[in-house]
Amino acid sequence: MSLPKRFPDRDEVAVVRAEAEQLEAGATDDATKRRLAGRVMARRDMGKLVFLDLVDRSGRIQLICPAERTGELDLHLGDIVGVTGSPAQSRRGEPSLQVDELEVLARIRAPLPDTFHGIEDVELRYRKRYLDLLMSEESRDDAIKRARMVSAIRAYLDGEGFLEVETPILQPRYGGGFAEPFVTRSELLDTELYLRIADELYLKRLIVGGLEKVYELSKDFRNESYSYKHSPEFTQVEWYEAYADYKDTAARLKELVRHAAEATSGGTKTTFRGHDVDFSHWQEVRFTEALDAHGVWTRDEAELRARLTEAGVDISSDRSWAQLADHAYSHFVEPELTQPTIVYDWPLEMSPFARTTDDDETLVERFEAVVSGMEFANAFSELNDPEEQARRFAMQESEREAGDVEAEPGDPDYVEAMSYGMAPNGGCGVGIDRLAMVLLGKDTIRDVILFPALRSRE
Repeated sequence: MSLPKRFPDRDEVAVVRAEAEQLEAGATDDATKRRLAGRVMARRDMGKLVFLDLVDRSGRIQLICPAERTGELDLHLGDIVGVTGSPAQSRRGEPSLQVDELEVLARIRAPLPDTFHGIEDVELRYRKRYLDLLMSEESRDDAIKRARMVSAIRAYLDGEGFLEVETPILQPRYGGGFAEPFVTRSELLDTELYLRIADELYLKRLIVGGLEKVYELSKDFRNESYSYKHSPEFTQVEWYEAYADYKDTAARLKELVRHAAEATSGGTKTTFRGHDVDFSHWQEVRFTEALDAHGVWTRDEAELRARLTEAGVDISSDRSWAQLADHAYSHFVEPELTQPTIVYDWPLEMSPFARTTDDDETLVERFEAVVSGMEFANAFSELNDPEEQARRFAMQESEREAGDVEAEPGDPDYVEAMSYGMAPNGGCGVGIDRLAMVLLGKDTIRDVILFPALRSRE
C-alpha cells in the first residue's frame, strides 16, 4: 500500500504545545482537535500506552498514543507521521497531544545517528547538513534565525525606499573588490567569463541610470582558500544611495545592523569569539591614527618595510606600499577592535572607488566595520569622476605589475557609464555570512552556511 502523498490543514508543533501548556497536569482539551506532522525522534512504551516525541521545524512535543485509539504502532525512530488529537498535559506536566489517529507519511530507510549525542563529527555535519538539521534543534534554530536576519535586512532597505535589483553573476570583466575570480567559458558568446566577486560596478551603473537607491542580496564568488571568515561562495548585501556620502552610509549601516540583530536575537547584544558585543554602541577610529598608535604609519615604503620587519612581521609576500599598509593594519589594528568599530579615511592606494577626503587628497572617504577583530562591512563615498576613475584603474594596474594578482583589473565600460554623469553617492557591502556569525555567536563561517564548499574525501 502506498503512503499518503499529503497531510493538509496541519498545525505547527509550537502552537499546539503553547495550547497544552495552559492545561493542568493530567488534563485533556477534548473539545479541541489539532493535526500535527513531523518526525518521530523518541519512543517510550508503557504497556498499552506509547509516548512519542514528534519534531517539526517549530519545535518538539510529546504524543500520547493509547493502544485502544491508535492500535499497535508499526514505527521506527525517524519515521515521518501525521497525527490528529487534542492538546493535553501528561500527569507529570509535559505538554502533549492526546492522539486519536496516526498515519505514517514516510519511512526511514537508513538508521539515525545517536539520538542523544547527535552528530559529533564536525566535518560530517557540514557534509551531511540534512542530518545535522534533522538531529540538532540548535542547527535548525540557527538556520531559521539567519533567514529572519536576511528578511529584516531586506525589509529595512525596502522600507527606506531602496529598489531590490539583480545584476549579472557571469561578467565579462570582474570588479568591485580585490580578489581572484573563478573563470568559466560561454560557448554561446565564444569568450571567457568570470563569476562576480562583487556587485558594485553594475549597481553603480544603475545610479547613472537614475534609479538612485538600489540594493542586491547576492551570491558572490572568490577563488580563494577557506578560513574561519572566508568561503569561496558567500552572500552579501550591497546598496548604493545617490546624494549620500560615507557618513550617511555609516548611519544607515548601524540602523541596518540593529534591525538584523533584533530580528535574530531580540536585542543588540551578542557574544562572538569570546567577546560580549553590543551593537547599540559603536566606536570610530581613523586608519592613519590607528597605525600611528602602533608606530607603523609612514608613507615611505622602505621605512614601513623596516618598521614591520623590526616588529617581527613577515612581509616577504608584500610587493608594494599598499600591501605593506594593509598588512600592518591586519596585524596590529584589526585584532584589537572587539566592539563594533568604524575604521575610516583609508589611503587612496587601497581604495580605487572612493572619493578623496576634503582635507587630505592622499586619503579617501572609506570605512570598514569591524567587530571582534573581523571586518564585516566596507563602504565608500563613491568616486563619480570618470577621469579620476580611469587614473585609479591605471594605478591599480601598477599594483598588478608589482605582483598583486588581486588588484582591480579595470573596466572601461564602467568608466564610460560614469562619463554620462553619476550622482554623488554612498555605497556599502555587508557580508551576510559574517554578520550571521556575529549575531549567532558562531566562530566559523561554515557554521552559518547550510552547504559549505568542502574538499572531496577521495
